[in-house]
Amino acid sequence: MPRHDGLPKSTLFKLNKSDLLNQLVIVDEDKEATARVLQMEVDFRKRISQHIQSLPTNEAQFSKFNTNPFVLMIHSLSKGYVSIGQIENDILPAKMFSSMETSAGRMVETVVLPVYGWEVVPSGMHTANSVLDGRRKAGDTLYLATLKSGPRCLNDEMSENIADAILANFEGWAKEAGVSKVDFTYGVLYGTQKQSNKKDWHILRNLQEKLQGGSLSVSPNDRWDCQFEKNGVTVKVTIRIGIDLWNLFGTSGLTYMEMCSAIIRACIAPSGTKSAEHAFTIADLPAIVSLETVPEKFNVSLLQRSQLEWLFFFARHFCDELLEG
Repeated sequence: MPRHDGLPKSTLFKLNKSDLLNQLVIVDEDKEATARVLQMEVDFRKRISQHIQSLPTNEAQFSKFNTNPFVLMIHSLSKGYVSIGQIENDILPAKMFSSMETSAGRMVETVVLPVYGWEVVPSGMHTANSVLDGRRKAGDTLYLATLKSGPRCLNDEMSENIADAILANFEGWAKEAGVSKVDFTYGVLYGTQKQSNKKDWHILRNLQEKLQGGSLSVSPNDRWDCQFEKNGVTVKVTIRIGIDLWNLFGTSGLTYMEMCSAIIRACIAPSGTKSAEHAFTIADLPAIVSLETVPEKFNVSLLQRSQLEWLFFFARHFCDELLEG
């Protein structure tokens, strides 16, 4: 498929393990930041526990799993399976991953947004707010966000629908909030610009085409945002992916690290198990989770040493390359 004129070029987004550790120290030494982490930890654990109880159980009926028979056959061959019992052991975890993928985004935004002064928006179908997930008013600006779970979950129709929703509702949103500026974010909970399928950027292209350039004051060409002014309202629309999105919610620039620390504390108990002792199948996973460059004296209260592997594992989903540093 030919590259669309104006589509910005994406460069590799790299994270450095030493930078992550330095950010962790800053959060650990900040009482207010630590309090936010502990609050989110409690809320994450509560909501995750509730979600786990709703996942498929041993009493679930086969029809609930929506399995693809061809995929099951191919997988069975790749594993050398000869009994139905063997394939059944793989079906349940696969369904759990699918179920969690669907609900994880909503759970995360419900926990995190209120901690940073954002309101979770009930997104009723076919309403002015159906495209919204979060909002916050500051001065004469209304900040709005629609959030998606990953960098490749948008398609062409959805991109156009979001652009249409912005154009149809920006005046109403501004009037209801009593502001003259609307700052709208299409946000992706993890990933990078390079990992995006670029359908998110096409929200901006659709806005440009539908506005026909007349009221567009900032073009989206070669950038991930645009701005237009119409009927006395200034609207800025930005695509924010991964860390860029998380740091929008707070003012410290460390919202991402606070969220990481909270969800790791909620989900992973400290242990004496060392991943270096495991024979990994994924070739680069040992390097991703390696603690070789972490000083033995490194010590923070929020995460124990064994949980640092999980920090690096989690962080790898927010960059194109994780450096030792």
